[in-house]
Amino acid sequence: MSRTVSFRAMKDGTREDYLLLDESERAYATGLADRVLEALRKLDHSVEGYPVSRLKHSLQAATRAARDGADEELIAAALIHDIGDELAPYNHAELAASILRPYVRPEVTWIVKQHGLFQNYYYVHHLGGDRHARERYRDHPWYAACAHFCAAWDQSSFDPEYRTEPLEFFEPLVRRIFARTPHDPRYLSSPIA
Repeated sequence: MSRTVSFRAMKDGTREDYLLLDESERAYATGLADRVLEALRKLDHSVEGYPVSRLKHSLQAATRAARDGADEELIAAALIHDIGDELAPYNHAELAASILRPYVRPEVTWIVKQHGLFQNYYYVHHLGGDRHARERYRDHPWYAACAHFCAAWDQSSFDPEYRTEPLEFFEPLVRRIFARTPHDPRYLSSPIA
């Protein structure tokens, strides 16, 4: 039988209760890589209309990043940048950034969080939007890195003819990233506006 806490309201919890929950949450977190991989697989049957599935798009972006010599954190970012499409179609970038944030450097988190705005440059003017809205970040230290992420890996990854690595190729990388100690000082982000 599993152990449970003694409280019915968090304010009534004891140190032992919270140690139990911490132990339980840490054990659950060890399966994060599996859940991320499963969420990526679900992207194979999501938004229609594109020449490739969202999974193939994500794999293609990650493949391009890997072939360009990007580091593992950026490759992981390219792989999961659209993972939020299933549950947060209108703020998917924020969801993907939140998943990565405890495990990668602040620059990578910022790039993923802002990639939706930066991607608008390529299409939003066709829908009456401002393609230059990303310019409000022109002086941000990671502006160029995010623009590159979108130009080289994201916006160009809808090509059904591009030779793309399968998800299994990236699985060891996903497992390494999400096996890191979360909130390790090397990966803590400052606020990512």
